[in-house]
Amino acid sequence: MTKTGGEFGLIEWIRRRVAAHPALDTGIGDDAAVLYWPAEKTLVTVDMLMEGVDFTFPPASPEQVGRKALAVNLSDIAAMGGKPITAVVAVSLPRHRGAEFAQRLHEGIEQRAREFDVALAGGDTNSWDGPLVISITVLGEPAGRGPVRRSGARAGDWILVTGAFGGSIAGHHLDFTPRVREGLLLAENHDVHSMIDVSDGLAADLHHILDESRVGAMLFADRIPISAAALGTDDGRTSLDHALSDGEDFELIFTVSAETAQALLVTRPFDTPLTHIGFIEASPGCRLQLADGSKREVPALGWRHEL
Repeated sequence: MTKTGGEFGLIEWIRRRVAAHPALDTGIGDDAAVLYWPAEKTLVTVDMLMEGVDFTFPPASPEQVGRKALAVNLSDIAAMGGKPITAVVAVSLPRHRGAEFAQRLHEGIEQRAREFDVALAGGDTNSWDGPLVISITVLGEPAGRGPVRRSGARAGDWILVTGAFGGSIAGHHLDFTPRVREGLLLAENHDVHSMIDVSDGLAADLHHILDESRVGAMLFADRIPISAAALGTDDGRTSLDHALSDGEDFELIFTVSAETAQALLVTRPFDTPLTHIGFIEASPGCRLQLADGSKREVPALGWRHEL
């Protein structure tokens, strides 16, 4: 690590590291970035992460937090079936952690940006006596037929998910891979009716689709893919409850016609596991069918910020 010489030294250190990108006419170093933007529609998302709420030091490293701060935004773009293009970063750095901490944080952001070819266009840097606060805004372009929204689910659709759920606090929430490639492939090649990423919890985020689409759902308990971390919990809650409500899995839930779902399950167009967990129904609400055939209502279980 090198000494940065305060805020402006840190900005100059970042500027030297950020490579040229075809989306940028003018990047870090001026009052505003200048972008080349031919797309007819633009996707914009922003997430703020706060020390003590979204991560703690330890166990998190600065690099992990940097990667997560960008990845949660990339996951939102993935959920719209979009391609991320550029990002701007606003960070309030704790003074007591020093310049090396700030550099390591940026290196984590930079690593994730390179992985998904995202241009770092600029942002703002401050310091204070409080904890780390980092906010990243990502701009992207929709693919295929246009943005995939939450509001397009139809009765008869199959509900599919990527990956597995639950137990993210054990480490996954710091080291997940946003499903950008999967979301793009789906949007470009298939008629996806609705999609969302799982940040608050499988049940909570599925309810967002149901509410926006004005439909209901039937889930099957024995089809919910449960992560190894959730299976290993011993806190009085079942692994299924963890899978439905823990959140920060950053997997995709999407709905498609039965014909499209069956084709996807046969062809397996990407390496990420793909599972059919239920159906969209016309009747409102969300129901879970258990192994014995009984059914119970599933509320919008998951994380909520208390105001």
